[in-house]
Amino acid sequence: MLKCGSQGAVTLPLATIAGAAFTLSTVTVDTRGLKNPCIKFEFASNVVTTAAVISLNFQVFKQCKGQLTPIPVGPIWTFARLVAVTDSNSFSFFVCDCDICDEECCTYSVVATVAGVATVGVTAINNATLSAIVVDNTDCY
Repeated sequence: MLKCGSQGAVTLPLATIAGAAFTLSTVTVDTRGLKNPCIKFEFASNVVTTAAVISLNFQVFKQCKGQLTPIPVGPIWTFARLVAVTDSNSFSFFVCDCDICDEECCTYSVVATVAGVATVGVTAINNATLSAIVVDNTDCY
């Protein structure tokens, strides 16, 4: 099964404080009917910096039925500009989640968090997309 999530964008203004978090894209995945589901998430975006010094942490979070707080999935991915640069770069990563109960419907989100100190310059994260490829690992039993 292939699921494509919402497309998002955000512009971080000058002096955005450390710890500020922005949800970039989400996708909801329903694993009902699968015996041992495993999901590969692919995130892609375009990061445009204008005279910017910035460090951003990207991470996938999931929130399933009955959960009050989203939980992290996989590692943190970092995009950084250590000197003021005007540039445009693609930024992408993938992560897998195989720790899923059958008969579960979860919403996955990619969140970007400003790391370190406040930002310098302006940064835009454009065309942020999250997609999910869901497989049934019935061979594991």
